[in-house]
Amino acid sequence: MELSAPIYALKRRAKLRARQTGIPLHQALDRVASEEGFRSWSHLAGSSTLASPAQEVLAQLEPGDLILIGARPGHGKTLLGLGLAALAPKLGRTGYFFTLDYHARDVADRLAAIGVDPRAPTEVVIDTSDDVSAGYILSRLEAESAPALIVVDYLQLLDQKRTNPTLDDQIGALRRYVSETGAICAVISQIDRSFDLAGRPMPGIPDVRLPNPLDLSAFGKFFFLHDGKIRIDRAA
Repeated sequence: MELSAPIYALKRRAKLRARQTGIPLHQALDRVASEEGFRSWSHLAGSSTLASPAQEVLAQLEPGDLILIGARPGHGKTLLGLGLAALAPKLGRTGYFFTLDYHARDVADRLAAIGVDPRAPTEVVIDTSDDVSAGYILSRLEAESAPALIVVDYLQLLDQKRTNPTLDDQIGALRRYVSETGAICAVISQIDRSFDLAGRPMPGIPDVRLPNPLDLSAFGKFFFLHDGKIRIDRAA
């Protein structure tokens, strides 16, 4: 079944409708899905006719990968990160989603937006602690026996607390961890707003917003999203 717009645009439509009408987001999503000919949003999001960005990215990941997912606001980077965490069990991994940006209810809404019932038993661990940093993440994983797939939301907040190590040190710690354990770690990142004025169809490595110094060569792969499209870049 062909959609009238990309899935990220349909989700925007639902969010706008929820704000305008005062209904919960999950109801607005279901109404938009119904208009597209689906029983519910989970049916739409899980339809085999839809190309899943998370599946597309997952197919290109290998044990020990540290990747960056970058996009401007509203272009699906958080949904992609949650999708990766939700697909982790298919690889025999435990999915972790650490966020400094969202509360538990926000995460539940976004899980519903990709067709995952947040009330159902899942192998995805959601952590919304204000203490999230590389050190915090690694301490949570100390007892992890199965390989992990870790998603961190988001890069520019990791060193927000003055007591945390520098961004460079934290990404270096995550780099060493995935190399030693075979874990996979995806770090969500903001893209500098100057990209909006650049007239280019897709952001790239120079557009990653870096308020503090960071050697981006620590990342082996970069996935950039814009207007429903994904591009992969590799570190030089």
